[in-house]
Amino acid sequence: MGRVFLITLEGNVYSCKHCQTHLAVAEDIMSKLFHCKHGKAYLFDKVENVTVGEKEDRIMMTGLHTVVDIFCVRCGSIVGWKYEAAKEKGQKYKEGKYILERFKILGPDGSSYTFCPEAQSGGSDADEA
Repeated sequence: MGRVFLITLEGNVYSCKHCQTHLAVAEDIMSKLFHCKHGKAYLFDKVENVTVGEKEDRIMMTGLHTVVDIFCVRCGSIVGWKYEAAKEKGQKYKEGKYILERFKILGPDGSSYTFCPEAQSGGSDADEA
């Protein structure tokens, strides 16, 4: 496999729930108003220490998007997705941005978000319509 090089972030760091690898800093949060099938999700301008999966088109609550899943580079856990392209003009601001699912990460204080079953039934930007 090869050597894994990790970037150590400073400040209020969000990290992988499984291996505590640094993923993003609070200063790069663009919105905390996103939702996914597990509950809350945050939109970040940039993240570190992730690899990307295959591009795929997904129909989300806000329209059709081309996305790639993102995985922790250390443990391989899926932690969210990256918006590659948005079909709707009003959604173009998401292109090149990242979603980290709160259920899959630790907050800056080490807190973990608890799964919220009612979030699934309410729909989200991640759920297929």
